[in-house]
Amino acid sequence: MSTAFSNALSGLNANSLAIDSVSGNLANLNTSGYKDNTISFNDLLSGNVNGQSATSVAGSVVAQASTQFNQGSIQTTSQPFDAAIQGTGFFVLQSPSGQTTYTRAGNFSVDATGNLLGASAENVQGWNVTNGKMDTTGATSNITLPVSGSQQPIATTNFTISANLSANATVGSANASFSSPIQVFDAQGTGHTLTVKYTETAANNWSYDISIPSSELTSGTGTATSVATGTLTFDGTGKLTTPALTDPPVTVAITGLVDGASDLNLNWKLYNASGTPAITQFSEASANLASTQNGSASGQLTGTSIGANGQISATYSNGASVVVAQIALASVLNPDSMQNLGNNTFGVTAATATPIIGTSGTGSRGQITGGALESSTVDIAKEFTNLLTYERGYQANSKVITTEDNVTQATVALIQG
Repeated sequence: MSTAFSNALSGLNANSLAIDSVSGNLANLNTSGYKDNTISFNDLLSGNVNGQSATSVAGSVVAQASTQFNQGSIQTTSQPFDAAIQGTGFFVLQSPSGQTTYTRAGNFSVDATGNLLGASAENVQGWNVTNGKMDTTGATSNITLPVSGSQQPIATTNFTISANLSANATVGSANASFSSPIQVFDAQGTGHTLTVKYTETAANNWSYDISIPSSELTSGTGTATSVATGTLTFDGTGKLTTPALTDPPVTVAITGLVDGASDLNLNWKLYNASGTPAITQFSEASANLASTQNGSASGQLTGTSIGANGQISATYSNGASVVVAQIALASVLNPDSMQNLGNNTFGVTAATATPIIGTSGTGSRGQITGGALESSTVDIAKEFTNLLTYERGYQANSKVITTEDNVTQATVALIQG
């Protein structure tokens, strides 16, 4: 076979492989997390031409088909188990056979037993909350989510009320009295409404009386039973001075609940975490601004979803949201060395740097966005351009073969003639 034939055949093969790569990219135009492949060519050299030591171009070959790990656009899906990575990193999966694989595709699902799975039923790796704690510095495991159940009630121990008491109030008048209601919960999850009644007793001085409906206490009499009393004092700027920041919180003890729940021992915190008073006295109408308390009623599981930074939360009918797991991310220094395993997953090779596992947004790992997917990085315009280029290369090499065949036939005809 002449050199022209071998050159042209290698060119046909190389361009055919390149067309295969383009077709694969175009087929995955809408595959979430897909990374496009690119082809690079090398020339082949022949070391002996016509019996003489020399080098000569002897065709072409596909040097490598490499995956381009560029960032794809993030598309919101609002699906609870979709997740996208903005930046570098891979989701970590484990196949049923125990093989660890890596992917950028975050179209996850949950099976009947709560296992978080990849698109091909691989277990998504991360950390689960166990006994109320989660150690993201430990080894990863299969993420398992609750699929049913309830949340136990939590008895209130602390509450705060943000309110303004009018500095324009006149002792003995209607505007010298104001109330703040707040609901707290006992250990059985029953809600109880406490009422804090403020009464101006002198300029910059207000008394308070905290009461609970008497019907909720075994020893209750009348309409409401007082459970705590005291005095609030303000300075000339309307700032609370008594109780002072250094004083302990106001204690509220509620005993003998009718529903049989344990006694409530509450702390009314009059200052926020930064030391700013929650109760003020300014020349505006008395008003309740906000209130918080740390208890809750019991609740039934209503759903789970992936949120910011890859944290997975369970929500309950009582409005509570509890973090139950954390998705792990792997940082790979040289991802282009990884092997494409199909199903949008990759495996490490001998040339791959050891993947470093951690949480979203730490180290060189990107941010996980819940309810979103990363789009394919295939550029349709570029792929069509490449397709035309490789097609012309294929046609050119096929023309060399037909031309060489014609030359060969002419030569044979001359010999026979």
